Amino acid sequence: MIVLALTQMLGVGTTTTLISQAAGKKDRPHAVLVFNQSFMMSILIALALGVCGFLLMNPYCNSLSADAVTAKLAKSYLLWFIPALALQFPPVALGSALRATGIIKPTVGLHVLSVVLNIVLAPLLIFGIGPWPRLGVTGAALATFISILIADVLIVIYFGKKYHYLRFRFPLFCPQTKVWSKMFSIGVPAGAEFVLLFVYIMIVYAIIRGFGSAAQAGFGVGARVMQALFLPVVALAFGGRRADRVRRSVYSGIGIASAMMLILASIVWLAPAALIRFFSRDARVIAFGSDYLKIVSLNFVAAGIVFTTSSVFQGIGNTWPPLFSSMTRLVLFALPAILVARTSGFEIRHVWYLSGRIPSSSDVH
Repeated sequence: MIVLALTQMLGVGTTTTLISQAAGKKDRPHAVLVFNQSFMMSILIALALGVCGFLLMNPYCNSLSADAVTAKLAKSYLLWFIPALALQFPPVALGSALRATGIIKPTVGLHVLSVVLNIVLAPLLIFGIGPWPRLGVTGAALATFISILIADVLIVIYFGKKYHYLRFRFPLFCPQTKVWSKMFSIGVPAGAEFVLLFVYIMIVYAIIRGFGSAAQAGFGVGARVMQALFLPVVALAFGGRRADRVRRSVYSGIGIASAMMLILASIVWLAPAALIRFFSRDARVIAFGSDYLKIVSLNFVAAGIVFTTSSVFQGIGNTWPPLFSSMTRLVLFALPAILVARTSGFEIRHVWYLSGRIPSSSDVH
């Protein structure tokens, strides 16, 4: 979630906006300046993330994991996953620059290639199929690292041989305060929702760690299932400046989203275990995950309304109201949850009822 926040800030909130504005004004020198500044920023952020990630890896895993075995596995995963996360920043800057100038297919193609490579390599390295070594969860992270590294190399080659509007200019790599300040002012609201989501997830894992690794796994699987179910609703997007058209679009969007979410809520309520069982056969994981899905499905319709209204604000270029909404939900959940967790008779389902989890659009990024 932290990486998604930073890449969102760097990509959608800064590079795409500033470069597209410069390109629209036919100001190629400024577009080249912003591109090189953003690329340099991506490298520095990646290095900082890598250093902080490895320094905080042990206390992070030890403090949130339910037992020593889970903590050990988490650390072995992060040994390769942290470098994989760091590798995501340069291609975000490059891909955003391409989108800003109207070129979409290469970035999408490389993303698809990366995902496909990850899908192919993961089982080979996890289970040791054929000549591949059996690495367990480490293999899952290594598969991600290799797939992202290949995508990185290919997008750099594309920039060098196929794309000529924006070029690397090493003298422009030197950080310029004015440009960076503008990039941050635009990008921070766009990425802050992911930081709030990270805080929410960390609080939940810390609260439920006493229920064991099965509870944490049930929450993790359940949350991913919920995010996948929400994808069709998040696809509803809105933009424009004419108030009458925006209002009509909002009313239609709320109606469509509510109907879709009501159907999804009914499916989840009737068969939560079947959705969890697809990812885990552990009876305790299925029980915890099913309980989570069944309770949070009660606010699926409300979640659809949140997605719709957030899309409206994003479409008109105002990302502050959705951010304020996310901050409000986090505060209203976090403080009571921490207090309730300290009371006698506390059960894990109290967390799900208390959260009334209405995700933001960042939850399914």
